[in-house]
Amino acid sequence: MNVVGFAGFSGSGKTTLVEKLIPALKLKGLRVSVVKHAHHRFDIDHAGKDTFRHREAGAFEVVVASDKRMALMREFEVPKRPTVHHMLAELYEGVDWVLVEGFKDSDLQKIEVWRAQASQPARYPEDDFIVAVATDSPQQLPVPTGLAVLDLNDPAAVADWLLSQGTRFDYRFENYA
Repeated sequence: MNVVGFAGFSGSGKTTLVEKLIPALKLKGLRVSVVKHAHHRFDIDHAGKDTFRHREAGAFEVVVASDKRMALMREFEVPKRPTVHHMLAELYEGVDWVLVEGFKDSDLQKIEVWRAQASQPARYPEDDFIVAVATDSPQQLPVPTGLAVLDLNDPAAVADWLLSQGTRFDYRFENYA
């Protein structure tokens, strides 16, 4: 399994890039999963649904499945922040690529998504885990870099760059256990 993170400030275009990378990688015959960090309380279930009622009744985990999809919802009895490595361990083993959005402080290799118009500082000068910068304004990068500079508006080229990196993004659970 290959794992790459996408880091950047809100509004930089991380979600849009990940959204466009998924079909670009699938066109190459690859199975893609996504791990997303949520900053706030969120819910994928809705009041009145059976699974919601089961969680509200106190179930620790609820797994719901059909012939089209499966979802696992787990309630933490005590507030807990799972690491990206805990979340990766939950994924199906038959995936080729995992695109991780958020977890900007993780020890995963990451692509920074940076836009000059967002007026936010760049992370790549201080984060040794950033291996490339995806931007729509390479000439305005705040600090010169020897990192790969990718076209934020060309997800096919970003996918090609990822695939050209050999085993660089190969993820081994035992390295993080």
